[in-house]
Amino acid sequence: MSHEPAGKPKLSAYKRHVLVCTGPRCTQNGESQALFDGLGERLKRAGLDQGALRVKRTRVACFAACKAGPIVCVQPDGVWYYQVTESNLERIIERHLLGGEPVEALIFHRGPDGQHD
Repeated sequence: MSHEPAGKPKLSAYKRHVLVCTGPRCTQNGESQALFDGLGERLKRAGLDQGALRVKRTRVACFAACKAGPIVCVQPDGVWYYQVTESNLERIIERHLLGGEPVEALIFHRGPDGQHD
């Protein structure tokens, strides 16, 4: 007899998961939500909505890192970016998500060991 719940969800394979804080303390005028809203189309244009480099995106309510938002976290890399403007997001997509090289100038934390080098 199985003890698994019925209706297990399915999730397509992905390479990285981008988490965008859209909480009200991250940005005062909705910049974080606007960033998230445009992210799907940006990923599609970059070819990151499918295939081996597919990127999943999720909005979160609060990272408890409220200064200098919008805050974006890229997993499983453990890279935390701050002040992610539209132009900074383009740099992150091109260099990190496509090229595999984090944008050092925008990183404020690396996890899970808390190091930033």
